[in-house]
Amino acid sequence: MHPIFKTVGVVGTGAMGQGIAQIAAQAGSLVKLYDLQTQAVAKASQNIQQQWDKLREKNKFTAQQVAQFKTNLQTANQLSDLSDCDLVIEAIVERLDIKQTFFSELEQLVNPKAVLVTNTSSLSVTAIGSALKRPEQFAGFHFFNPVALMKVVEVIAGLKTNPQICTALNDYAKQMGHNAVNALDTPGFIVNHAGRGYGTEALRIVSEGISDFATIDRILKDQVGFKLGPFELMDLTALDVSHPVMESIYHQYYEEPRYRPSVITAQRLAAGVLGKKVSEGFYKYSNGIAQVPHELPVPDVHQMPPVWVSTRAVRRAELLQLLKNLNAKIETGASPSAQALCLVAPLGFDVTTVAIVERLDPARTVGIDFLIDDKLTKRRVLATNPATRVDMREAAHALFARDQKAVSVIRDSGGFVTQRVVAQIVNIACDICQQGICTPKDLETAVTLGLGYPLGPLAMGDLFGPTEILEVLFNIQTVYGDPRYRPSPWLRRRGAIGLSLSHVEQ
Repeated sequence: MHPIFKTVGVVGTGAMGQGIAQIAAQAGSLVKLYDLQTQAVAKASQNIQQQWDKLREKNKFTAQQVAQFKTNLQTANQLSDLSDCDLVIEAIVERLDIKQTFFSELEQLVNPKAVLVTNTSSLSVTAIGSALKRPEQFAGFHFFNPVALMKVVEVIAGLKTNPQICTALNDYAKQMGHNAVNALDTPGFIVNHAGRGYGTEALRIVSEGISDFATIDRILKDQVGFKLGPFELMDLTALDVSHPVMESIYHQYYEEPRYRPSVITAQRLAAGVLGKKVSEGFYKYSNGIAQVPHELPVPDVHQMPPVWVSTRAVRRAELLQLLKNLNAKIETGASPSAQALCLVAPLGFDVTTVAIVERLDPARTVGIDFLIDDKLTKRRVLATNPATRVDMREAAHALFARDQKAVSVIRDSGGFVTQRVVAQIVNIACDICQQGICTPKDLETAVTLGLGYPLGPLAMGDLFGPTEILEVLFNIQTVYGDPRYRPSPWLRRRGAIGLSLSHVEQ
């Protein structure tokens, strides 16, 4: 293999620096690993070599390949040892002043044609490069942890970056075995920007008293297919990483409401309740295993009331068929009887509002989230309003659990958990496309690989229905007057023709 960059310097020996050095050496580059702390360099080199040995034992690489990788990895005792590098990748502390000072010093030591890149996750590439005499040779090259497994890297051009530099970085990423995606130099780039719709909205839902951490995690995993719930994910990444990113993107976008951080994570960060690495976060951990509270058992209901379904319910025909499959006694009159459980299935509206508008008895009214086809989910979600009687809540719970499918019951809100989170994910993704931060194709690649979503946000919007997503956003915004749910113009424009069409506006 003939690497595009023959000699590569990696500055910073934390997890990111070690991962970058590993895949650069595997790509055939001579890698020089440097850190201000000499002992850290030796330890990092040892860790990387041990990782290669483990991969050889698993037959991922041959003994000959590993021997070559180890030959490709060198340690640097001082910054001047990087003077002959074609490329230097910085992976040090996320502080603008420190990065600017570092690159100003490095620029004086390397060849004028050397490419300098930062692995920053949230700082402006242009701002870091403003301290350089040759900002055209500078770019962002953002990897994700663990580097060897997260097969995506964001290539970010600053305002003065030579486009040829980004082309070379794209090609080098491929030699490393990664997928390169290109982004404008905007807060959060692609992945951290797109990720605002998941954890931030989930925190907002908890803050409104709608449900608890574990229930929200269960709902989003079982209804949408996320590998980790938002609170499991924040525990894994740790709040000392994720909360500062929330604040950084919020402030860099001049307090855009939809990116507003949560006091919940701010308080937990202050208390040191950071997540799995300290054995306590949104969950407590014993031997690295989350202690998840048990779900409430299905109520034992001896006398099931008849069920009346709102004529305005979304997917009403499917809902009626489901009720038939569950052997429910269904009322078909224009209005419910005095004994009936009144079932509504709104998009964006809260159950209380629907009950009042449709002149239903709130005490007997329960909502069900039917945004997603029931056949595609592993869980059903019901919502009560403040007046719902206990017997009606328990009857609804028992009825929808008759086929052994999991059921969660949450408190009333404008939009169910899944509706709100999915709508924000799709809406923010559309806004990224609206701003031209990246192509729709790169957006889908970055999010599926960088965030591990089951689908790209545009494909998710198409699957669950762009018009339905728009309705959720419009209804929440209309009822509550909340600017956080303002639909993106890109979503409104593309909703009728499909969000993820590969041949349009790429």
